[in-house]
Amino acid sequence: MSKSENIDPIWLKCVLHADMDAFFASVEQLDDPTLKGVPVLVGGEGGRGVVAAASYEARKFGCHSAMPMALALTKCPHAEVRAPRFDRYSEISLHFMNILRDQSPLVEAISVDEAFVDVSGSQLLLGSGPTIAKAIRARVYEELKLTVSVGVATSKFVAKIASDLRKPNGLTIISAEETRGILAPLAISKMWGVGPKTLPKFINAGIHTFGDLQNLSEDQACARLGESGAQWRQFALGIDEREVVTEHDAKSVGQEETFERNIGDMNVLRSILQEQCDRVALRLRACEGLAKCVTLKVRLANFDTFSRQKKLNPCTDSTKTIWQAADALLTAWRRESALPLRLIGVSVERVDRASAQVQPELFPDAAAEVQRKLDSITDAVARKYGPEALHRGASRAGSRRNKRDATNDGPRPEAK
Repeated sequence: MSKSENIDPIWLKCVLHADMDAFFASVEQLDDPTLKGVPVLVGGEGGRGVVAAASYEARKFGCHSAMPMALALTKCPHAEVRAPRFDRYSEISLHFMNILRDQSPLVEAISVDEAFVDVSGSQLLLGSGPTIAKAIRARVYEELKLTVSVGVATSKFVAKIASDLRKPNGLTIISAEETRGILAPLAISKMWGVGPKTLPKFINAGIHTFGDLQNLSEDQACARLGESGAQWRQFALGIDEREVVTEHDAKSVGQEETFERNIGDMNVLRSILQEQCDRVALRLRACEGLAKCVTLKVRLANFDTFSRQKKLNPCTDSTKTIWQAADALLTAWRRESALPLRLIGVSVERVDRASAQVQPELFPDAAAEVQRKLDSITDAVARKYGPEALHRGASRAGSRRNKRDATNDGPRPEAK
């Protein structure tokens, strides 16, 4: 299924996809040796409790992420259930991402436990893509005592598929010449982006494998799948021209959280939003960007989703300014609706500092200067000890009052 590991050519384009194995559950087993070899479910046990991660021992019983916890426990009643420990997962995630960045500056984190790495320009210095992949796997195990599966390919899409083929603790190398043949027999459900809602569309169109889609012309694919048919066909052929996008290149930076129970308490919502703003501003400064617009996102219990925006003039990377804008948006929203929320999130539209053309202040504001120094200190602590090392009193209190089951920047249910 993959090229012999004895042959390590240097590819013009080489992308890795590194994916920690059953991350949350593996961390729980690492920290509690009594859980080794035992089915472990990480998540909430409440009425809306969802499995955030299932160990491989639990997966043998049909348990998987995003499954209601009650259902998972009927399938595996003897499983050990652990509440998520987001601080711990973030700490290990930071270490994992730093290992990847030691191989290449071109790292695109998809979630807390997986990322793309473009090593095209690293091969002359560090060896071929497969060699770098082996080094990553060795370092992760040596430094974190955890395993990671890595896919090596010439594009993001194929690398993502490859990393999933030999889980756990696998290394799969798919060269350009092998791509079409390796993808052809795979079930279409393995296509990245095809989920439970999309899959019936493919099945109804008579497309059950990648090969079925490969054998269609572009016009035929569009006739069966609509306008997106051409793109799906390209993916089935292993053609993906998307570049690895680092945070420096990202057009937006954001974080959102889905709650285990709907929250209507404004104080709790403000606390959570403030903590999100802290994390967004930290990441914004890390990628040397400025925010030109702040967006608040809220979702009701019935899944209706709304967003509100506020432009910032001048552009800024100040945590306080971003928080004030987000707080004003939330307060305005609350005047429109007092319904409890299922989700809240904040994001900023990012611009490069150079292109923002920020004019130096003739008479610097003393309070703003104090805020800049505070942000600088916060950033230094986060770089050394991780983003969870510091919390505002209000945001930490809010976090303790509410158990979360997903975020888009920090820990979230694993999709493996």
